[in-house]
Amino acid sequence: MSTPSPAALPIRPLTPRDLAACADLSENRGWPREEHKWGFLLTAGQGYGIDDPDGGLIGACVVTEYGRPGHPDLAAIGMVLVAEQHARRGIGRHLMRHVLAAQGATPLTLHATPNGRPLYEELGFKVTGRAEMLRGRFTPRGPEPEVSTRAATAEDLSAILRLDEEVFGSDRTPLLTRLPAFADQLRVAEEDGRITGFAAAWPNMDTHVVGPLIARDTRTAQSLIASLAAHTDRPLRTDIDVRHEELLAWAKERGLSSVAFNAVMTYGIPELPGDWQRRFAPLTVAAG
Repeated sequence: MSTPSPAALPIRPLTPRDLAACADLSENRGWPREEHKWGFLLTAGQGYGIDDPDGGLIGACVVTEYGRPGHPDLAAIGMVLVAEQHARRGIGRHLMRHVLAAQGATPLTLHATPNGRPLYEELGFKVTGRAEMLRGRFTPRGPEPEVSTRAATAEDLSAILRLDEEVFGSDRTPLLTRLPAFADQLRVAEEDGRITGFAAAWPNMDTHVVGPLIARDTRTAQSLIASLAAHTDRPLRTDIDVRHEELLAWAKERGLSSVAFNAVMTYGIPELPGDWQRRFAPLTVAAG
């Protein structure tokens, strides 16, 4: 069956019931199925999809909003995918224009692959940073930074949310309150009874993804990564802001290798809010 012109394709909201179709679409494009991540994003954010008359999805993406409910001050776009057999027909552009219209004046951000970046630039997104994806088995080398870390408890949640809003620059409560169920580990760094950082490790295929990673300084970030690595037998994966050169060098010395670089892009704002010096890695690049 021939595909109608992109402008004629209806776009509908996705729900968690579309999880399998989203995972199938990922697999169609050669990505891992990432069902655990898709389930999280479809619950915490709003998915948009285009149905294939022959079954499944032609295209999909997810938008995660931050700030007051109904009045977001930032939204992240991720998982923008078009089925291989329908690629290069303007469907990705059709989806993105739909999202831009739906978000109105809300500032936007996304992580762009080299292949996706030209489309986003055409739509008005600007490159404001870069993130380096690392992957590998973490191997301790000599004494690690002596910053106290421990498993987070329910009593830590309010302090984590306060710290995160200060560093991220927007309220991520709906996302972070899902972390204990989504992640296999959630740890905090602490000094004199005060939380100075936190990080999670969540399962994605055969790896544990480290994110978010929020920390007072590089030593604290190192301690959080080392403590997460000590409690898993899986390889680690994370996406670190390239401005954190010391942390990147430290991680590479301990077995993590560079996999790819993505451009951090914004729309409607000159740069991301918050404090980049304490924001080391996103929860997932799909959610900013």
